[in-house]
Amino acid sequence: MPDQPKEELESIALAATLELGATHKSREKALALSRSVVRNSANSIRATHRKDFEEAHRLLAEVTEMADKFVSIRSTQPSIYFGGYVEDSLKEFAEASIVLSIAEGTRLKGPGELGIGSAPYLNGLAEVIGELRRLILDSLRRDDFERCEEFLEVMDDIYTVLVSIDFPDSVTRGLRRSTDVSRSILERTRGDLTLALRQNRLESKMAELEDSFKSESDETEGQENIQT
Repeated sequence: MPDQPKEELESIALAATLELGATHKSREKALALSRSVVRNSANSIRATHRKDFEEAHRLLAEVTEMADKFVSIRSTQPSIYFGGYVEDSLKEFAEASIVLSIAEGTRLKGPGELGIGSAPYLNGLAEVIGELRRLILDSLRRDDFERCEEFLEVMDDIYTVLVSIDFPDSVTRGLRRSTDVSRSILERTRGDLTLALRQNRLESKMAELEDSFKSESDETEGQENIQT
């Protein structure tokens, strides 16, 4: 009788060790994959800003392969998959994919095509607004106002989608806060672009006036020369 509890405890300990060992192994794998997904997604976004779209696509292809490895973790260790850091990395993946599509003017891939849940995808979409602000500022430096207007319109469209999602934060993974941040970025960018457009119009009018004065001056000088 005294040996029975000991044997049972040893059996319980062995089972627990095997289960926790498998969980730990999956956790380490998920952490390593998450770091790689975040790093490559960030590098893809940088390549997009440099207009090196070929490199951006190459990096996204690598991220897609990494993200596919999360599928087995999701089925065997859902607590790890939904623990936070995996979905955070997938949010970066979604952001990189969306930014590249917008910059290239190609069709957006939805969460299903990327193999990402709706919550991390939408949070990635919210992060895109910050990247669009950067694209707009880069376009402003090149005086590409038409491109700026296009990006601002996309920012508006994204924000419209985000505010239409009305679920608790526990479901959307904090999307409401991300949406609030997106709104502030959008309004600040709209203000910056408006000022830049007004400045550009003012400079254009001043240049027109200067050309007009110069033409009148040249005409007057010509008439004086004829009279002389």
